[in-house]
Amino acid sequence: MNVIDLHCDVLMKLYESRGKLKFKDAKELEANKERLKKGRVKVQAFAIFVYPSIKDDQKFQVALDQIHYFYTDVLGNNPDMKLIKEWSDIESLKEDEIGALLTLEGVDAIGNDLHKISILHQLGVRSVGLTWNNANLAADGAGERRGAGLTSFGQEVVAFNNEHKMLTDVSHLCERAFWDVIEVAKYPVASHSNSRFIMDHVRNLSDEQAKAMFEKDAMVHMVYCPEFVKGNENVTLGHLIEHIDHFCSLGGEKNIGLGSDFDGIEAKIINLEDASMQQNLLNELLKSYSEDQVKGFAYNNFVSHLPK
Repeated sequence: MNVIDLHCDVLMKLYESRGKLKFKDAKELEANKERLKKGRVKVQAFAIFVYPSIKDDQKFQVALDQIHYFYTDVLGNNPDMKLIKEWSDIESLKEDEIGALLTLEGVDAIGNDLHKISILHQLGVRSVGLTWNNANLAADGAGERRGAGLTSFGQEVVAFNNEHKMLTDVSHLCERAFWDVIEVAKYPVASHSNSRFIMDHVRNLSDEQAKAMFEKDAMVHMVYCPEFVKGNENVTLGHLIEHIDHFCSLGGEKNIGLGSDFDGIEAKIINLEDASMQQNLLNELLKSYSEDQVKGFAYNNFVSHLPK
């Protein structure tokens, strides 16, 4: 089955290596092209992530540098990798092609300048997470003790996303900011979050948050980080599927997708250590769900919810 993976951190690793790693086959990359093909990943989202520790006047340049590696290595050196710039591009991919989608994980890089997010949009960014775990000028992240909501500038960013049919990613928001976004975002998504009922972690969604997403017909993508799945070692595919089971029980069967976080996590789920193993998860799901349901989780649900 084809897979859409809505989150990985390959670009961060390419940037940190200053081009020494090659997307095609670098063994250091959990989501390199060879592994994506083996795992039948049809669309891979590539996050632009800038550490909060980077000096403010350097952050936008770091984002541009990651986009540079996206265009020169991911796309430029691999003609079978195709840029997803319009949502319809996903459905026009050829048999041997993989779609590459640019996303932004936290708007720290743009400061308070909407012109910069316009530039990122022109360069191909189609999903924007307002925060990572820290606070910034748009909102507070999940790790910020203050827990404040969406700022006026954050509302402007969401309005830009709405106007340009871009996704607004809630995965790293604190809870108050989440509820603010739900009120104003036309295209909310959780690119890599699990169920807080199953694993009580600040990065996961409560039942109330999950229900709100499903009521808005928004997608929630499962993340493979063991800390968010079970919280300890020896995390199995079955433990991850418990989160899918629970979201289905809340009415989210048609709104569940996958968001691995490969290359952004250190610990791994057993038999799901890199992108080549994506089919292991689907095969395990087929023990409990129909083929159509599993195809939904893997690919079809997301395609059915593209912004229009």
